[in-house]
Amino acid sequence: MTLTDIEIKGFRSVRRLRMPLRQLTVLIGGNGVGKTNLYRSIELLHAAALGRLADEIAREGGLASIFWAGGRNLTDDGRFDARYRTDGYRKSEGGSRLTLEARLEIDDFAPTYGIELGFPSPYDAAFSGEAQIKSEFLDIRSGKRDVRLLERTGPAIWARGAQGEREIVEERALASETALSTLRGGYPEIATVRQELGNWRFFHGFRTDTDSPLRRPSRAITSPILASDGSNLAAVFATLRHIRHETVDLDAAIDLAFPGTELVVPEPGEFATFGLIFPETPKRTFWAHELSDGTLQFLALMGALLSYRLPPFVALNEPETSLHPNLLPALAQTIVKAAGRAQVWVVTHSQPLADAIAEESGVAPREVIRTEEGTGIRGLSPIGVFDDE
Repeated sequence: MTLTDIEIKGFRSVRRLRMPLRQLTVLIGGNGVGKTNLYRSIELLHAAALGRLADEIAREGGLASIFWAGGRNLTDDGRFDARYRTDGYRKSEGGSRLTLEARLEIDDFAPTYGIELGFPSPYDAAFSGEAQIKSEFLDIRSGKRDVRLLERTGPAIWARGAQGEREIVEERALASETALSTLRGGYPEIATVRQELGNWRFFHGFRTDTDSPLRRPSRAITSPILASDGSNLAAVFATLRHIRHETVDLDAAIDLAFPGTELVVPEPGEFATFGLIFPETPKRTFWAHELSDGTLQFLALMGALLSYRLPPFVALNEPETSLHPNLLPALAQTIVKAAGRAQVWVVTHSQPLADAIAEESGVAPREVIRTEEGTGIRGLSPIGVFDDE
């Protein structure tokens, strides 16, 4: 599966943006330009497939906190104007709806999934700040034209059945539930898109405090993919070492980052553990709970990028956090290696990391900028094409 391009309208600092994605995409920019908003918008598509979209938006502070931060949906003092909460919003410049679209290529078909969110109308049975799905669709490319497989307008949903006919979906989803996550049975293409989007992984830093999941043993369960919070890191390492017997890349990355250092992964009993032996103390293993924050962060990134089975899409937001500059070449090399097995999206503040990735891969980083029109990418045209392409 490949995510070919995305379109975002009305999300925080992003007024409207359409951009292509490659097998490896690197975005770089300063604080406050909106890099994380681009990352987060893709994460919301993932949440839509899993049925967690309304919950994710509630965690962000509700719809009022995620809409386009400009235009007529804000008052002069920067607060959200409740007058634009009803369906009359479209007359406003910024509007009070969020639109996300993703275009994909999966094996031999190319689906496009889109969703539009807004506030409840005064007549809806919903909480005032709750995200409501106003419209939703799933198209599939057939020859030179798109065929609609799923369409939702308000509460009404129809889908195309196995024989190609349009079927009204009798069991209606709640206004806070996506049709993509709720439709079951008889819709194999819809199920494929749901599964592919749901398999994406997002890594936005790992906790490294005393109670971090990274510092605890993992249940000894074969773990081909790292959990988003890194809680199965020890099991991921144990799977590579004792089940797959494939730690060449992992050992090489650790040696590049910490020359002469050995990763220790004992044969698991009920739990899996790991530690490091440093060349300065060859008779002493430093276990996960003893490692420095930066060292543990680096190892978690290795688990995310070198696990036995990578997800189809891996997104890293500021992976350089807590890392010493000396570790960036090893991280860059590992990112490029992972991009040979999965589509990888990297958002970073670090010019040295972006340069190191470019040197390893030949992929130039794209600069995220902020103008009066909101977040954009230097050299990207309104139709989603880069000037140098």
